[in-house]
Amino acid sequence: MRPRLAVLRVFALAATAALVASCQSKPSVRAPDRSALSTMERVAVSANSCWFKSRDAAFAAYKLAPELNSFSGRPRILVVHEGSPESRPLLVVQAEGNPSKLDAFGPMMQSPLGPRIAQDVTRWASGSKSCS
Repeated sequence: MRPRLAVLRVFALAATAALVASCQSKPSVRAPDRSALSTMERVAVSANSCWFKSRDAAFAAYKLAPELNSFSGRPRILVVHEGSPESRPLLVVQAEGNPSKLDAFGPMMQSPLGPRIAQDVTRWASGSKSCS
């Protein structure tokens, strides 16, 4: 009977160790929220910081106009002329759905800045906060 008790004791210790290990907190990697609003919030904050507050010469003549509270389900940001914010937007970046589908359009996308805008917006939408 003694060998049997030893085996049971080993199983009991292994079970206890497994239970304790399963209760340990594990580091979790949290992916960014992919909803349209969260995506556009990230894009708006980074665009404001990287394009406008940094005084980027490519965006000096423009102003950011965020429209994140959208009843259409398409939160968006607009880039307009600095001196006439009521004029037609030169750039519209919007998202829709969950996971969000991002779209950028307007005259600035057809300009030499278009590829840079597309890269920046894609990077920010994925969760990066870097400006380049």
